[in-house]
Amino acid sequence: MSVHDELTSVQRSLDDLFRSLGRLEKQLGTDGLEMRRVRADANHLRESVALLRDAAATSATHKRPELVTISDDPYDSALWRDSDDEGLGARGRRAP
Repeated sequence: MSVHDELTSVQRSLDDLFRSLGRLEKQLGTDGLEMRRVRADANHLRESVALLRDAAATSATHKRPELVTISDDPYDSALWRDSDDEGLGARGRRAP
């Protein structure tokens, strides 16, 4: 199954959970700490699935970075005039 199909299945399951919680609230009431906790957890699950759906949509539309072409032409030697060769020191000087 694709990610979209899996998220749709999870959303359907959450909808069933909320319907069942609604029926339980009618029987048990909404005043109990346990019912409020279960309702809060279910709401957190719904928010998390929404975040997953947004992340999946973003990654599906994520484009590859634009490639930059690097020329094969040699660099201007003036760029290296005052540079040190790594491990060798400055040009024209001898190592101790």
